[in-house]
Amino acid sequence: MNNEAELAVSFYSQTPKQYNCAQAVAKAFGRDDLVETLKSCGGGKAPGGICGALYAATLLLPEGECETITQQFQAEVGQTLCKPIRQENKTKCTDCVRIAAGLLAGMKK
Repeated sequence: MNNEAELAVSFYSQTPKQYNCAQAVAKAFGRDDLVETLKSCGGGKAPGGICGALYAATLLLPEGECETITQQFQAEVGQTLCKPIRQENKTKCTDCVRIAAGLLAGMKK
């Protein structure tokens, strides 16, 4: 696992909880400017109900690459919408944070 993915998971897993899934991804990539913006984007509250971790990853990429990371995320998780991910596929939010941050790290290299 790459450093950014590990860092994102550690931010997300802090007790008491300081960052939601979207904020944890942004924070791991040093985008403190987005952390406050993403305050309401966890738990399916990102636009269109998309996974918050994935949404944060798309904000960190150039616009033309957003579709690619969305497809790669969907290939690993099975859905892109937060509620089906959590309910049907039993994917934990921690897993989504790790996957989104890992894909983002791979694309940024």
